[in-house]
Amino acid sequence: MEILIKEFIEKAKSRNKTVLFPEGEDVRILNAAYILHREKIARPVIIGKRQEIESLSEANHISIQDIELIDPASYPQMEELVALYCAKRSNIKKAVAEKLLRRNLIFGGMLLASGRVDTMVAGAASTTANVIQSAILTAGYSKDITTPSSFFIMSLPGGKNLFYADCAVNIEPDSRQLAEIAISTANNFEKLMGEQPRVAFLSFSTKGSAAHPVVEKVQRAVVMAKEINNEILLDGEFQADTALVEKVAQKKLKEFSPVAGNANILIFPDLNSGNISYKLTQYLAGAAALGPILQGFAKPVSDLSRGANVDDIIGVTAITCLLV
Repeated sequence: MEILIKEFIEKAKSRNKTVLFPEGEDVRILNAAYILHREKIARPVIIGKRQEIESLSEANHISIQDIELIDPASYPQMEELVALYCAKRSNIKKAVAEKLLRRNLIFGGMLLASGRVDTMVAGAASTTANVIQSAILTAGYSKDITTPSSFFIMSLPGGKNLFYADCAVNIEPDSRQLAEIAISTANNFEKLMGEQPRVAFLSFSTKGSAAHPVVEKVQRAVVMAKEINNEILLDGEFQADTALVEKVAQKKLKEFSPVAGNANILIFPDLNSGNISYKLTQYLAGAAALGPILQGFAKPVSDLSRGANVDDIIGVTAITCLLV
């Protein structure tokens, strides 16, 4: 995984993207911003109370003098952001919008929505639910997507990488949501890995070998995903061995599939199966798990674990830069 993250960091350097951190009053964020700026991985922008951030950086001997700092209390274009927020959400009164934009996550999301920055990385001091809700209210969804979701990069011993989705956000996605999760993950796989995505929708059934409403849900998802984007290689429903092992796929399938036996993206039917599977892969197969990485928004927003260290923040930031 370290090699993969280094590759992401090197790729991010060539992108020169501007990354917003709305939790600037956290020393980990300040340290990460300093390194991102020094190593030219990205151009960090920090949000927070100027006096508190400057005192914190001085107390911890972190140089931020060349890093842009935005204090919402004195931001000169605040009225423009309020107007933009009201335009995006026509049922919101100006006074309510002004109050909402005092929250750093909403303020940061509107800077992202306005094009002032390219991406936003949050979560060091906020819950995942707050990060997702703020992104929905500000950046909104990408084309054809109505569901936020996530993926994990599973780096297996031997160098093989698989994307697992959704293992962190949607508990019981319906067919449409599964289809959107697949499309979002495929698009991000191509951006990050530079390879053709091959998406397998997983079930306990392979191409109708079992009949049950939960199997039918996955079957409908495959049809819907193809309707959204018929250029992505996707297929199912498959059992996991059919999706991953060519010899098994050849035995179980009556006709050729461009995905079966060679899948690099696994779409799980629910959060139970996804979360259990990624942890089994991590602890029994010795895989490294990177994520969850949020997806589905019109502009990239990433969520950090509240226990994230500086290296975690830098890695997630590099990935987010590549999703623009």
